[in-house]
Amino acid sequence: MPAVTYELIKTDKRTRARRGRVTTPHGVIETPVFMPVGTAATVKAMRTEEVKELGAEIILSNTYHLYLRPGHEIVKAAGGLHKFMNWDRPILTDSGGFQVFSLGAMRKIREEGVEFRSHIDGSKHMLSPEKSMEVQNALGSDIIMAFDECAPYPADRKYVKDSLERTTRWLKRCKEYHKNTENQSLFGIMQGGMYVDLRKESAKQIVDLDLPGYAIGGLSVGEPKEIMYEVMDECVDELPREKARYLMGVGSPDCLFEGVERGIDMFDCVLPTRIARHGMAMTSQGRINIKNAKHEKDFSPLDPNCDCYTCRNYSRAYLRHLFKADEILSSMLMTNHNLHFLVKTMENIRKSIEEDRFLEYKKEFYDAYGRF
Repeated sequence: MPAVTYELIKTDKRTRARRGRVTTPHGVIETPVFMPVGTAATVKAMRTEEVKELGAEIILSNTYHLYLRPGHEIVKAAGGLHKFMNWDRPILTDSGGFQVFSLGAMRKIREEGVEFRSHIDGSKHMLSPEKSMEVQNALGSDIIMAFDECAPYPADRKYVKDSLERTTRWLKRCKEYHKNTENQSLFGIMQGGMYVDLRKESAKQIVDLDLPGYAIGGLSVGEPKEIMYEVMDECVDELPREKARYLMGVGSPDCLFEGVERGIDMFDCVLPTRIARHGMAMTSQGRINIKNAKHEKDFSPLDPNCDCYTCRNYSRAYLRHLFKADEILSSMLMTNHNLHFLVKTMENIRKSIEEDRFLEYKKEFYDAYGRF
């Protein structure tokens, strides 16, 4: 029995949307779900208690960053990532693959792995499938991701084909090295760029390894959203119906709805926390830029339809003041709101699937939110 299991509870009658449940050693995750990102063992500007209070059931942390600082040995000595960061609910760690491939000239890809220089101090490191598993095993996260190569956009067909085949070979090495199967489950990652036939080829290769869950990687890397949706239309159903499906790095409201409609269960993205620190809020009436002068004397909440801590206690005028004064509290309150907004939206999506009104809820949301 794998450490992490997926239960399909209900499917939407008119779309591929699904209502499910992921069970892990640290608790149950109701899906579809948005996972707040805690890159360096912290969701930026948030205490773990606050992240719990807004309803988040799982967070994501970053293997690359935790390997470099403070080091996985220190996290392990602290009793694992859950104890280190005081979070007793499920954690997913990515493999570090996307981060090292984003380093550009600072890294070299070989069959063994990726040689790279730290963005912190320039020191040289090698991250391989085995090293990624070693680090993630030490971190103790519930779901660990396979070390993959994320092809850039655009990329020619030969590069993408070579890349996905290397990703499959690396996945096999990850599976062989990963021994802590009673406490952690390894998810594989589909690659293949924007080439639908290569996506299907990648899916077949990784599904043959019979893992507890699968992710779609290499999307939302600069391509137009329409292309991303077209690729998902063709490739999501190549992943097993009875396993969790995870779309990596996607978190804008429209992408969440479109992903759910195509059968995705899990999402993550830094978008809500990043834009919060720049004074941007997601609301039921669309995005709000708190920097705008029109909010200077507006004593209403960010979102009249929101019951988050920020909206219950503070006005747009106060939030604008905090941002203009460069106060840390600005990031804290805006982040609280944005994460609450996405967690609540996913809760409403789950309810709409249960009630067979997903498309109606999607239309209501889009009509109110306006332009994305």
